Amino acid sequence: MAVDREHVLRSAAALLTRRPTATMDEVAKAAGISRATLHRHFAGRDALVRALEALGIEECEAALDAARLAEGPAREAVGRLVREVEPAAGLLAFLYSENQLFEGDQNEGWTRIDDRVAALFRRGQATGEFRIDLTPAWLTEALYGLLASGAWAVSEGRVAAKDFTFMIVELLLGGALRHPERHSEQPREES
Repeated sequence: MAVDREHVLRSAAALLTRRPTATMDEVAKAAGISRATLHRHFAGRDALVRALEALGIEECEAALDAARLAEGPAREAVGRLVREVEPAAGLLAFLYSENQLFEGDQNEGWTRIDDRVAALFRRGQATGEFRIDLTPAWLTEALYGLLASGAWAVSEGRVAAKDFTFMIVELLLGGALRHPERHSEQPREES
């Protein structure tokens, strides 16, 4: 019987999203295969996590495309992005916490994603929608942190899934929106 790699990855993602310390035996059981079969496809946890990273990048890039980041006000594009990435947020939260992914050279996929999201924030700053005293890189990292926190809160039942997009967008943009009454905003240099 042929093993559907996509099914195995999605099963692993679903389990590791809920239980990041799950063992390879538990991953195999969740996928409905033996540990030996799992090992034939993924030599160990590192190989599985790397395959999940590729899936996460693919899903992020699809969400970025679907969100149409260059259309309309940047504020609305942020809302569309959060809505589009929500189905993958649990997987992304797991990947966000996997330190091994960020040792040494970063995967080019994450760099492409970072660049696209930062460009959205830069556009919002150029149009006067977003504060200019917060760098696009910082706003990008803040978005990632909120997505991960939101996914964990939903998975643990502390927050209703229907509130995911609203909570993230409101908190991020409530802090990122430019306030005309603030005269002390100074642009920061991008590092």
